[in-house]
Amino acid sequence: MSADAPSARRLDGWAYVRSLLPQRADFTAMRRDPKRDVIAGVTVAFVALPLALAFGVASGAGAAAGITTAIVAGVVAAVFGGSNLQISGPTGAMTVVLLPIVAEFGISGMLIVGLLAGVLLIALALVRAGSFMQYIPLPVVEGFTLGIAVIIGLQQVAPALGEPAEGEKVVVGAWNAVKAFIAEPQWAALAVSGGVALAILVTLRLRPGLPVALPAVVVVTVIATISGMEVTAIGDLPRGIPAPGFPAIPWDHLQAFLLPAVAVAALAALESLMSATVADAMSVGERHNPNRELVGQGMANLASPLFGGVPATAAIARTAVNVRTGARSRLSSLTQSAALLLAVLLAAPWVSLIPLAALAGVLIATVIQMVEVSSLRAVMRSTRGDAIVLTVTALATIVFDLITAVVAGLVIAGFLALRKMSMSGRVDREAVDAGDHSDEEQELLRQHVVVYRLDGPLFFGAAHRFLVEVSEISDVRIVILRMSRIHTLDATGASVLGDTVRVLEGRGVTVLFSGIRDEHDKVFRLLGVYEDLAEGRNVFASTPEAIARARALLSSS
Repeated sequence: MSADAPSARRLDGWAYVRSLLPQRADFTAMRRDPKRDVIAGVTVAFVALPLALAFGVASGAGAAAGITTAIVAGVVAAVFGGSNLQISGPTGAMTVVLLPIVAEFGISGMLIVGLLAGVLLIALALVRAGSFMQYIPLPVVEGFTLGIAVIIGLQQVAPALGEPAEGEKVVVGAWNAVKAFIAEPQWAALAVSGGVALAILVTLRLRPGLPVALPAVVVVTVIATISGMEVTAIGDLPRGIPAPGFPAIPWDHLQAFLLPAVAVAALAALESLMSATVADAMSVGERHNPNRELVGQGMANLASPLFGGVPATAAIARTAVNVRTGARSRLSSLTQSAALLLAVLLAAPWVSLIPLAALAGVLIATVIQMVEVSSLRAVMRSTRGDAIVLTVTALATIVFDLITAVVAGLVIAGFLALRKMSMSGRVDREAVDAGDHSDEEQELLRQHVVVYRLDGPLFFGAAHRFLVEVSEISDVRIVILRMSRIHTLDATGASVLGDTVRVLEGRGVTVLFSGIRDEHDKVFRLLGVYEDLAEGRNVFASTPEAIARARALLSSS
């Protein structure tokens, strides 16, 4: 049996790896209702085209990079991903991470970061990290979503006012753009951006689900072109997507790209799994594979930079549109990419005329939709701790970066959870079980024996309080500690328990244990908790046995 165990483990490992690859069922599902999938894919393309252009510009890589990402990532993530309904491409959250990378390393550096992020995502899938993403607290998610929305909004102030952008310092750039606009107003750009944003928001209020962003952009582009408005346009776009090519990697400086790659991979994992969860909730019978979804996003981020695209992730808004319009399989995402490619092949000269201010209007409307006031209000009012976590995460996102924000939010949320958990631990004094013994013996037991029941966790957050409470016992000869209800124990808790035993035994108080679980007994042995017990181990399976031992000790003294 032992000789076959390694082979069995290898087989299990290979079976897991195969589960992360495309399955026959994925392609079988595409034949179930192709008409609905094609209609959904074309509808999503109407939504994705202006967003892809806008996010490409916002990332600093340009509109062509944004549309390339939507096409390439849409195909690759659909084939390799773990969700049948997911739509991937450039997103607003990713632009927040990419802008400082482009400012520091340039476009080629961003492509390298994307490749490294793809490798990291696949590595996360291989270690089965996808299932752990569900433990990110809601206040952290809401906080960085709010922070991202604020940053994207600030990034759009300059193009919306017809002013040049000023790099990654979004607050300073937005303020300078406002001052420049006041000094010399660019009313045409403001009219274009305001008109697009207003058209999208009003239509969404009156006809939710109607893809109005692209028609609004087309209308203002036609008006701006015919009237000769002085607005800055996207500029020339290639017909199609660039030929694949591997970016030159400066091996001597590769270490500098690792931290940005971790940031991109973390965001891609978090946003993609959130999006897949939303898709499952909106559909009937759909359940995504989180680890395979990480593989899909990893492959997409390996492929996109090879064609000059930006790092990608799943897009919640486009995925929601895909589900609402009746998508049933991955064919809808493939159709979306095909429609976008067709649009670039046939309409590149006209797309190049789109004013940057129009794309700014699309993103401003997107930002307003990102912020769900009711959800924010609910989290802020739930508990003081949740409000603190949300606020700190949002502010850290705006002031620092996304990874710092998420880490800060998780640390604070973890601290508050540990504090709450430690407060849930209890040390209750109990009466000795009366049994069938005489009143004199009961009186003797009441005078000299104390039973304490330990409930809940005994770990570093609660152990000190336990030590203080139990060590203050006085006027007793025997203490029985009931351990069966301890559900969490760590090295600190066990060590503090050992200190408690030494304190009590040093004062002449005999300590007895009852009901220790097997997994806790191992920890106690390793940390020497039993070594200071006066009467051997004095460890009993049940409380009645411990009480009987206490009576025997009292009778013999």
